[in-house]
Amino acid sequence: MNLDDPTRLELEYTRAMMLFLLFKPAPRSILMIGLGGGSLPKYCHRHLTDCDITVVEINPAVIALREVFQVPPDGPRFHVLEGDGAQHIRETSALHDVILVDGFSSNGQPETLATQDFYDSCRAALQADGVLVVNLDSDPDANEPLLARLERTFEGGVKTLLSDGGTNRIVLAAAHRILWETLRHARRRLQGLPAVHRETLGRLPGATGGWPVLG
Repeated sequence: MNLDDPTRLELEYTRAMMLFLLFKPAPRSILMIGLGGGSLPKYCHRHLTDCDITVVEINPAVIALREVFQVPPDGPRFHVLEGDGAQHIRETSALHDVILVDGFSSNGQPETLATQDFYDSCRAALQADGVLVVNLDSDPDANEPLLARLERTFEGGVKTLLSDGGTNRIVLAAAHRILWETLRHARRRLQGLPAVHRETLGRLPGATGGWPVLG
């Protein structure tokens, strides 16, 4: 965390996860699985002022550190819930514009956040034009079955981006038509974003005019 600007996204993978702005530049509802140090929640809370943000974190010890990391207090449009993210996704009746999955333990990503049922539940909890963003480890052997599940859930509407020197793989998943329409007009959509978002996405590596190469 940058103490001079606590909402600035210092880690490359967090900036890559913000590529959802090309799909939904003004989301009204974001669900995040995993709080961690709160980088993404803080950025979204500050810069997406008309958005309702819900964060689900399973580890109470992580939530207990929210003030240390300057995570905003709960309020009308910001909520941190203690709970199992996979269970929350299965049971929620809410529909979100964006779902961000960034849940890891000391043993890696929990299996419950990588099953076919979980990905199917994520799509069911999205608006028809919504987008799912998942942070995965970059190990191709571990990722192959997860990407295959995402492909089944979104009927091929999946693109990926390696970040942080190849240590993270960011997955963007949406309805096939929505995904390809967004990619086709990505540079124009980037130019239409507020300056703070253009700067954030423009710091991604491998960019041409601020646009990273997706695999």
